[in-house]
Amino acid sequence: MIAFGQWLGVLGGGQLGRMFCMSAHSLGYRVCVLDPDPDSPAGAVAERHICAGYSDPDALAQLAALCRAVTTEFENVPARSLQTLERDCAVSPGARAVMVAQDRRDEKRFARDCGLEVAPYLTIEQDADLERAEASMLPAVLKAARLGYDGKSQVRIDGIDALRAAWRSLGQAPCVLEKWLPLACEVSVILCRGLDRHSVVFPVAENQHRGGILAATIVPARIDPALAQQACAAAGAMAERLDYTGVLCVEFFVLHDGRVLVNELAPRPHNSGHYTIDACTSSQFDQQARILARLPLGDTHQWAPAVMLNLLGDLWFEQGRPRAPRLDVVAAIPGVRLHLYGKREARPARKMGHVTILGTTLQEALARAGEVAAALGLEPPR
Repeated sequence: MIAFGQWLGVLGGGQLGRMFCMSAHSLGYRVCVLDPDPDSPAGAVAERHICAGYSDPDALAQLAALCRAVTTEFENVPARSLQTLERDCAVSPGARAVMVAQDRRDEKRFARDCGLEVAPYLTIEQDADLERAEASMLPAVLKAARLGYDGKSQVRIDGIDALRAAWRSLGQAPCVLEKWLPLACEVSVILCRGLDRHSVVFPVAENQHRGGILAATIVPARIDPALAQQACAAAGAMAERLDYTGVLCVEFFVLHDGRVLVNELAPRPHNSGHYTIDACTSSQFDQQARILARLPLGDTHQWAPAVMLNLLGDLWFEQGRPRAPRLDVVAAIPGVRLHLYGKREARPARKMGHVTILGTTLQEALARAGEVAAALGLEPPR
């Protein structure tokens, strides 16, 4: 165990880092954030903010000298930076696990190596690979192998000509062409695994997306308990094979025939786990701080059904003009918890905050979520 009052570090200064800081503070730890943005949400609440790039050798040396242990809040942090830090302090998750999640090709191969199923796909790395795309693979989604998130660097493909054009639009960078499958729903499992290799999972979450960005999370997921157990077992198998320590999110596709397919990994807390702050005994960020400090894992019991709605920067505009969303109306709805991330500038598709809605039943939480959506002009969760 790391003594209370010691320093923990985080690479990344976004909202996930901000919420990690708050959990670490509640446990009595100080936090140092390394992030190049002087106005980063996490840097605003941490005791210390090293304002520098993630590969800056002096900044990494400062972070390692100050902190007993370091984590990351996003998977695209340079893996070499994690390897550098690993020489001088504990790093969780480790560079190897993060590297797997940084490339969709490695991610899919890894899932298959674990004996798990993924959607049919092809790797596209050169012009000749385009010719291997048969009609049976279409429709599909062309996804950049690296640095894609929230629907970025992804193009829906309906024909071979469209595939060629899409690959050119992505700069002919390595890609994965993934067959488009009709889904019953999408779900995610958030697993927490400590240095002692003990792990716990939160209730399986059901996710709904708009434009490739998570719009709503409903917990517990409205799926057969056997499918939920299957998803949790798959996440556990992946964490064990990686010898993972930290908070890991695994996203799954659930097909109409009952199959559960691995979609992608996130080696960090995840947007779909934000509900845990208000609905569970310990949040995903509490678990991240506990694991980093080598404390026992917390209780993942969910006390109330929950719906989480993302608040994107679009809400701060109407027909291109700035406006103030009716957050006062939202805050007056029973069972609502409002979380804003302290970002100074609203931009379309930028995550500005989220709302968690609790109810005594899932039906009540969904009804209240409908009220929130109506007040903000959002599409209600289905």
